[in-house]
Amino acid sequence: MTGRIIGTGSYSPELVWDNNKLAEMVETSDEWIRERTGIARRHIEKEKSASEMAVEAAKKAMESCKEIKAEDLGAIIVCSIAQEEVLPSVSCQVQAAIGATNAFCFDLKAACSGFVFAYNTCIAYMNMGLIKNALIVGVEKLSSITDWTDRSSCILFGDGAGAAVITACEEEGAMMMRCEGSRGEVLTCPAGSTLIMNGQEVFKFAVRSVPEAILEVMSQKMLAKEDVDYYILHQANKRIVESVAKRLGEPMEKFPMNIDEYGNTSSASIPLLVDELYRSGKLPQGSRLIMAGFGAGLSWGASYVTV
Repeated sequence: MTGRIIGTGSYSPELVWDNNKLAEMVETSDEWIRERTGIARRHIEKEKSASEMAVEAAKKAMESCKEIKAEDLGAIIVCSIAQEEVLPSVSCQVQAAIGATNAFCFDLKAACSGFVFAYNTCIAYMNMGLIKNALIVGVEKLSSITDWTDRSSCILFGDGAGAAVITACEEEGAMMMRCEGSRGEVLTCPAGSTLIMNGQEVFKFAVRSVPEAILEVMSQKMLAKEDVDYYILHQANKRIVESVAKRLGEPMEKFPMNIDEYGNTSSASIPLLVDELYRSGKLPQGSRLIMAGFGAGLSWGASYVTV
């Protein structure tokens, strides 16, 4: 059994900081940032909380979903590393806001792998017969944990939320998840502090692990390259996506990106991109996708999903 996307939604703050704005804060330039990351802008939230952002994306996802109502949801999972409240969970706040009275709810913290891990968790519940429908939300307010004086990291991050409604389908699925906790020091955020990242190590980790994850899922599913319509990767760095495409021997057209507009939004990046593709008509029914996330932990994973 696998999951089919039947609705999507997203929320992006109105405030946009382009690269020239960051050049006023640290020694950098638009050309330098674009060349190394592919990022031109990022959205910054100054008023809404992470839970409010998550609710906005969730409502849009449910509005776009014609097949089920909120009370048909069996689970709500919210992925986030940057929310204000400890309790109640963001997922419970989403449940209350959309009226999903029959859903169990919890938050999942797996950083940039979060959306993929949450999707795989929902598929496991579906295979156990516990749920048929689920809502997954990725939301991050990374501006609140970014050191805006650190040129090596502040150029990367932005805020946003994305959501997807998935329903169980009988097609056989494929997934993988891995962690390497012994390398956790590569990307950290101490309590009450800001993100600290070894960018070179993250890059090397990503370009090695992501193609391996994708190939493992393709092998499980016995997919040929021509069977995959799009590879939906966590939007961390344009050069990472290009390197993965090269290692897989696949054209860049199959690796959509929106990192130029949003920067790295951690667990929100995959659902933000899926919503953009879904609403633009680029994901007609029957589309086959492989999602892949990677990040702090270190953690990485991939999933087969249909539309």
